[in-house]
Amino acid sequence: QVQLVESGGGLVQTGGSLRLSCVLSGRTRSGVSMAWFRHTPGKERDFVAAINWPGTTYYRDSVEGRFTISRDDAENTVDLQMNSLKPEDAGVYYCAARWPGSWRATPSRDPEAWRYWGQGTQVTVSS
Repeated sequence: QVQLVESGGGLVQTGGSLRLSCVLSGRTRSGVSMAWFRHTPGKERDFVAAINWPGTTYYRDSVEGRFTISRDDAENTVDLQMNSLKPEDAGVYYCAARWPGSWRATPSRDPEAWRYWGQGTQVTVSS
């Protein structure tokens, strides 16, 4: 049974940094794509960043240059380093995983395409 467990959320001032971590268990990580999505009240889950099996990374435009997604294969984790945080970055951040048919595929930005989800971790950015 695949499990994703996020950690690292919290309260930070505008301009500050946070590092989110997601631990994957229950299935071999071989071929996995992983992503972070953000949910704010009244909105759909928005794509934030993703990393496919070869290690190519993808970002939404608003976080490009400020956020970095990385994978630690030894620890089975995917981290999201968030720098220069803004109030609009706030929300519940969810880790997601899927094993696409082609491991070279560009990860989908549609949350419906992702099968496995963590429980979420709250990020609050004070202005």
